[in-house]
Amino acid sequence: MRLGTKGRYAVMAMTDLAGRQGDAGGRAVALADIAARQEISLSYLEQLFARLRRRGLVISARGPGGGYRLAKAADETLISDIIFAVDEPLRATRCKVTGSKGCMARGERCLTHDLWDEMGHRIHGYLESVSLADVLEGKLRERPAQGLSAE
Repeated sequence: MRLGTKGRYAVMAMTDLAGRQGDAGGRAVALADIAARQEISLSYLEQLFARLRRRGLVISARGPGGGYRLAKAADETLISDIIFAVDEPLRATRCKVTGSKGCMARGERCLTHDLWDEMGHRIHGYLESVSLADVLEGKLRERPAQGLSAE
């Protein structure tokens, strides 16, 4: 399983926006500035932010001093919402979402289907538990690893 550039870049840009929005006194942050700081193509960010805006995660402001603001506070903006807003699939199995029941030629599930399916659910659950504020404040290093023993 791999998170593609849409999801990674959207999270990077949204984290930058959340951090800069506070510095800017709540004013809009220009995408060109985010693109330069994060070394992401401006045209690619424009595509991603159009999707984020349609999903209600950011608010755009036009004209001089225009740019984007978070639609909700950073502690209310979940990483999973950002990733799904840019249509980034987080599937660990090779089974098709629609159509056959499994990934094998005759439609049955492979032997490891449940392993990968459960891993996908856990990743999704983890991303639902992390907000932009958690990322900005470095709280992820403080969180205990779930499901791992401290031996």
